[in-house]
Amino acid sequence: MTALGQIGSLRRRLLLGALALIATALVVAGLAIGLILARFVRGQIDQRLDAQIVSLVSGLEPGPTLRLSRDLDAPPFDRPGSGWTWQVTRGSARLGSGSLGERALAVTSAPQADEDRPRPADATGPRGEALILRVLALPDGTVVAASAPRAALYGPLREAGLALAASLGVLGLCLAAGAVAQVRLGLRPLDRLRQELESVRAGRRERVPDPQPAEVRPLAAEINALLDQNAAQLAQARTHVANLAHGLKTPLATLSLALSEPGRDPDGRLSQLVAQLDRGVRHHLRRARSAALTGAARIRIELAGPVADLAGALERLHADKGVRVTCAVPPGLAAACDPQDLDEMLGNLVDNACTWCRRAVRVSAEGSGSDVVVAIEDDGPGLGPEALAAVAQRGRRLDERVPGHGFGLAITTELAELYGGGLALDRSAMGGLRARLRLPG
Repeated sequence: MTALGQIGSLRRRLLLGALALIATALVVAGLAIGLILARFVRGQIDQRLDAQIVSLVSGLEPGPTLRLSRDLDAPPFDRPGSGWTWQVTRGSARLGSGSLGERALAVTSAPQADEDRPRPADATGPRGEALILRVLALPDGTVVAASAPRAALYGPLREAGLALAASLGVLGLCLAAGAVAQVRLGLRPLDRLRQELESVRAGRRERVPDPQPAEVRPLAAEINALLDQNAAQLAQARTHVANLAHGLKTPLATLSLALSEPGRDPDGRLSQLVAQLDRGVRHHLRRARSAALTGAARIRIELAGPVADLAGALERLHADKGVRVTCAVPPGLAAACDPQDLDEMLGNLVDNACTWCRRAVRVSAEGSGSDVVVAIEDDGPGLGPEALAAVAQRGRRLDERVPGHGFGLAITTELAELYGGGLALDRSAMGGLRARLRLPG
């Protein structure tokens, strides 16, 4: 498994981590609050029982007879079976609450007689039920006890626990929603950076904008540095390609012309070798330039401006013929192409059209799926079917096949193919040649 596969989704990891922490915090908080509530309720019950014991002790009449000076059988100690009971014993004598009736509390353990405050003790109720018991042993052997049912503790705790669970559940949902919102807001700069990189790759911008959050700013700076480095490598590669093209094509062309003279190459083998060498040079130049182009971001350039400028320049250049170049390029239509390459391709095609036209040249462009098609038409003689078929053959010197359409068409074809496009020639409705240049949009 790759490192990327091990990392997985940052959004999922952050959400799972946040939800796990929220759940743990809520469970710990629920347990802590439950314990606090249990101690609080138990403390309230103990205080009530202690108050009853104090009242019983203060109500005992002095003397050998076990007797109370007043009635202390107030609710809920007067309801039979309620579990709220009190009992005073001295030897075999016993006084009890109305809730005990004739039964007695079975006190299994009692504090020492020298203690001055009630203490918890173990006891079972008349029906064998568990009780919360508080007992005080007096120095004269009198034992005063008061009890409450366990339900007095668990009932309020159950009700409070349900309310607490509902509250913590609502709090958990709010915290989970906050965690989701926080993760979405926190990762939004990364989504924005991805969109900006997509714009760079599509050619809508050249660099990632510098204003970024502090955590993303170093990444954006490294991306811009990489783009600058690729652009520099592209420029260097294109310079080397241009130098190599000029250094090799001229000697090859000179050698080819020299071999074409009578008697220089009787059997044509040397001319074939020169042609093979020329094709090999152009093939490797095309591969080098293609590698350079794919190593950097492409620039999107609108077609209307360059086409209009080129039309005006060529009209002036062919003013002796009175050539009129009509442009029909929709505004906003753009191609993912280097401006220098676009000028070279359009310049070759429009110049050829102006050279072979009678008076009119038309340049139009339209979108075709993800591509852009630029059509250059003229009203000249055009090319015959055999010439068009010869021009369509790949790897052939176009100027050797059709007079007048020379290196310009070959260069344009190679450049268009480097960008994933192409060049097609056919008859124009104007009567001459139509060149359809397809480039990525």
